[in-house]
Amino acid sequence: MGELNDKVAIVTGGASGIGKAIVELFVKKGAKVVISDLNEQLGHQLINELGDGSTLFIKADSASAEDNKKIVETAIENFGTLHIAVNNAGIGGDTAIIDDYPLNSWKKVIDTNLNGIFYGMHYQLPEIEKVGGSIINMASILGQVGFAQSSAYVAAKHGVVGLTKSAAWEYGSKGVRVNAIGPGFIATPLINTNLDKTTTDYLATQHALQRLGTPAEVAELALWLASDKSSFVTGSYYPVDGGYLAK
Repeated sequence: MGELNDKVAIVTGGASGIGKAIVELFVKKGAKVVISDLNEQLGHQLINELGDGSTLFIKADSASAEDNKKIVETAIENFGTLHIAVNNAGIGGDTAIIDDYPLNSWKKVIDTNLNGIFYGMHYQLPEIEKVGGSIINMASILGQVGFAQSSAYVAAKHGVVGLTKSAAWEYGSKGVRVNAIGPGFIATPLINTNLDKTTTDYLATQHALQRLGTPAEVAELALWLASDKSSFVTGSYYPVDGGYLAK
């Protein structure tokens, strides 16, 4: 059927946007997928759309260590093993300069976008180590450069890249590859519902390709990193950014 035949994967934040595109592509390529998300309605809707018994949904908060544990336990209980984890769940947070940045928003962004990935790997790695496999952490172009009024998001995504590199070294000899993806500005609900057309049009001009990316384009990179085609790739950060970082 495809590159992920008989593989079991977890995708956090998998009910919409980039996560949904990854789930859809992984299933198409033969994987069984545990989808986690806070949006229960969208999660069950996606399960119904896929409708082939190869997926299941669990409502979970990636900022919770206990919820991350439950996601992994769900994969093992239902599918018997775990080969792939895509730690994709994330939030944008407030927009403000540092001395005005709300402290509660800072904590929420770090808890979701950075601590959540650590919690995920903490429970995923022992299971993936048993069979060998791949972890893909969703960073951002803002894991490489700064962006005014987004200090929490930028700090978290830089942290994701560093965490990915450390995990790759710790688990490379144990058969687990760990990589990070750095999407540019992607046309997802996070962008489309929070930004007006003037802003999104401006952001498009900041990419060499003069447009926003699509979730499907990010999913293709995730597929390659999840599959054996990237068998000698670990500890790396891969932008899928339409040339944003080439400036």
